[in-house]
Amino acid sequence: MNQNAPFRARAEIDLAALRDNVRALRARAPRAAVMAVVKSDGYGHGMVPCAKAALAAGATWLGTATPEEALALRAAGIDARVLCWLWTPGGPWREAVEADVDMGVSDPWALGEVVRAAREAGRTARIQLKADTGLGRSGCQPADWASLVAEARAAEATGSVRVTGLWSHFACADEPGHPSIAAQLSVFRDLVAYAEKEGIEPEVRHIANSPATLSLPETHLDLVRTGIAMYGISPSPELGTPADFGLRPVMTLKVSVALVKGVPAGHGVSYGHHYITDTETALGLVPVGYADGIPRHASGRGPVLVGGAWRRVAGRVAMDQFVVDLGPDGAARVQEGDVAVLFGPGDRGEPTAEDWAEAADTIAYEIVTRIGARVTRVHLNELDG
Repeated sequence: MNQNAPFRARAEIDLAALRDNVRALRARAPRAAVMAVVKSDGYGHGMVPCAKAALAAGATWLGTATPEEALALRAAGIDARVLCWLWTPGGPWREAVEADVDMGVSDPWALGEVVRAAREAGRTARIQLKADTGLGRSGCQPADWASLVAEARAAEATGSVRVTGLWSHFACADEPGHPSIAAQLSVFRDLVAYAEKEGIEPEVRHIANSPATLSLPETHLDLVRTGIAMYGISPSPELGTPADFGLRPVMTLKVSVALVKGVPAGHGVSYGHHYITDTETALGLVPVGYADGIPRHASGRGPVLVGGAWRRVAGRVAMDQFVVDLGPDGAARVQEGDVAVLFGPGDRGEPTAEDWAEAADTIAYEIVTRIGARVTRVHLNELDG
C-alpha cells in the first residue's frame, strides 16, 4: 500500500516490531516454548499476519479463544499447533478435530463432545485439560479434577483422544506480589502431579500469561502464553513500561483531519456542549468515533498529536467523529488532510495506548482490541513468502 495515499483512518501494524517482541519474550523464557495468542483478530492487529510474524520469530504455538478463530488460521494455510479454549455445546468440534486443533477441556460435557466428534471423524482428538486453580472462570475445580482425569484416561484408552496438555490461568499475575500467584501455582503443580500419577503424559504444562512471562520465571514451565506483551503493550503499569521489557508497541492509529474551522469564544462543541470555547479558536474534526472503537469514556480527555502538539478531545466523542481545539493559531498550523496520531509507540511524541487507557479509565488491551473494522489495517514490514 502507498503510505502517502489519502486515507480516513488506518492502523499501521509494524510486524518487524512484533517479531522483535516475540524474540524478547523468548529470551525472557528461554527454556519454554512460546504460544502467540492471536484471539480477537490478533488483539485488533490482524490475526493471520500477526500469527505468521510470530511463527517467523520463533513462536511454536498459536492460541485462540473461539473455534472459528482456530479454523480461520487453518483456512489461511497455517499448520502450526493451535490451542482453542472457549467452547460452547454444539460447537464445531468435529471440524476442529479434523483440522488438528488442540481443544481446551474443562468439564465432562466438553470431553463428551470431543469424544463424539473424534468418533465421527475417525481420528484421535487432541485435548488439553484446564484446571481452575483460583481464577474462577473456565477450568475444572480441584474437587472435580480426579473425575475429569479419570474420564480423559478412559477416552485415551479407546483412542478417541490424546491429552496433550495440562494448563491453568492466573488471576492476578499483573499485580506484583499478590498472594494468589503462589497459591495458584502450588495448586496447579499438585493437580499436574496427580494427573501424571494417573497416567496422563502431557506434552506441555502451562500457566504463564504475559505478565507471568515477563516477571515470574518460576511459572514458565513448558510453555508460556504471550498475548498483549507480543503486541508491545505492558500488561500492567505496575510491572513496568514496554521499554522496560524490551518491547515496542506494534499499532499506530492515524486519522486524517476532515475539517478545520474558526469559531468564536463561547461556542459549544459536540453533543451536550460539555466543552465551550474560552476564546476565539480553531476546531479540528477527527473523523473517527465510538463506532470505530474510540472510547466515549475518553470524551474531554483523549489525547491526540496534531499539528506538532498534543490536544485533547473537546467535548463528547460521537459515533463517527470527535473534535479537538487547535487553539487560536490552529488554522495556520493544521489543514484538512493533515494526520492526527491518536496513539503509537510514543517515541515520536505521540500518545500511547496506555495514555488512552488512562483517559478512558480502562486498560490498554481494550484500546487496541476495540479498534473497529472501518479502520483499515496496514501491515508494515511483512516478510516475503
